[in-house]
Amino acid sequence: MSEPLASKYRPKTLSEFVGQSHLVGDGAPLRKFIDQKTLPSMIFWGPPGTGKTTLAYIISQDLFYDFHKLNAISSGKATLMKIIKIAMNNRMYGKGTIVFIDEIHRWNKAQQDTLLPYMEKGIITLIGATTENPSFRINSALLSRAKVFVFKQHENKDIEKFLKSIQEQEYPNIKYEKGIFEKIAQLSNGDLRSGLNILEIASNLAVKSKLTVKTLLTAVQQQVYYDRAGEEHYNLISALHKSMRSSNPDAACYWLGRMLEAGEDPLYIARRMVRFASEDIGVADNNAVILANTIYEVCSKLGMPECGVNLYHLAIYLSQAPKNNNAYTVEAQVKEDIKIHGNLPVPLHLRNASTDLMKEVGYGKGYEYDHNLTSKKSNQQCMPDKLKNKKYIKNVV
Repeated sequence: MSEPLASKYRPKTLSEFVGQSHLVGDGAPLRKFIDQKTLPSMIFWGPPGTGKTTLAYIISQDLFYDFHKLNAISSGKATLMKIIKIAMNNRMYGKGTIVFIDEIHRWNKAQQDTLLPYMEKGIITLIGATTENPSFRINSALLSRAKVFVFKQHENKDIEKFLKSIQEQEYPNIKYEKGIFEKIAQLSNGDLRSGLNILEIASNLAVKSKLTVKTLLTAVQQQVYYDRAGEEHYNLISALHKSMRSSNPDAACYWLGRMLEAGEDPLYIARRMVRFASEDIGVADNNAVILANTIYEVCSKLGMPECGVNLYHLAIYLSQAPKNNNAYTVEAQVKEDIKIHGNLPVPLHLRNASTDLMKEVGYGKGYEYDHNLTSKKSNQQCMPDKLKNKKYIKNVV
């Protein structure tokens, strides 16, 4: 069996490395560390296929460090301690050791803490790779001892250029329809490794030594990068919420579609939209929460893909509805006053006098029954004494 292209053409030097010029280009921060041969412990954060593992290995070769790769899913403390012994021996001979941990966010706190003393003493240089936001998934103690570098998705033009160079070496006899490399770059979703895999699969399916866009699309599908438990999950629901708040139905529908196509639970989206109906629309359109709740029920009955159109219906309605966030701001202010003042007593005139003793001590005394008034509206005090002049609601609709 031939070696996969993604493995065969993995860059081995910085000159071969594709993308991330903001990190390794001339004068870039990571390039400076490499040129100065003073390497800190680092966290490489970015989407899949952006070169995190490859760059870590290239750095180890350029600086003549011993390189040990661990996968956080299958390796733990025992494996790490074996490497530490090797690293301590390397140090005696003046050789550095890089411990590369792929998916480091999957290590628990105790496992991450194991690294700390060896990082501090310079016995190892850690390079951790993660697709998750380090602020949420990496211990603060470890983060304070490492520098975070953010990897970006590859530009389509860089992927196209790289794939064309590989095609010339691997498939010189295949004719490619115009625009096909551009299409492969789009399908790869900024993932260079994915682009190579698509090129390999599609080229092997070429009919009569010709690869068309139609053949390409039958062989592969657009990949959507999404983690229902990770940061992208929260990024997209935030984008949906804020697009609806900005009264932008087109953007709201796009972000909704991104979540649905990636397999998000429609009930999660519907639940957030019920919240939106009161938080951002509220009394400006009381029908919004009724419709949102109705569509939540529809989603629970129909499921996907049938309920997709109902969610689009709701996203458009909520985006175009007038906005009023009184309910949201009032809730926060009331909670703050309760936190500050505690259990303030109910004014006596608002209390029910259900016994003679209660009447004697003043319960209900002076209460005005609003229905008996011509205006149907009294001006009696309804707030506790300490908050009697407090107004929570502004710009009443």
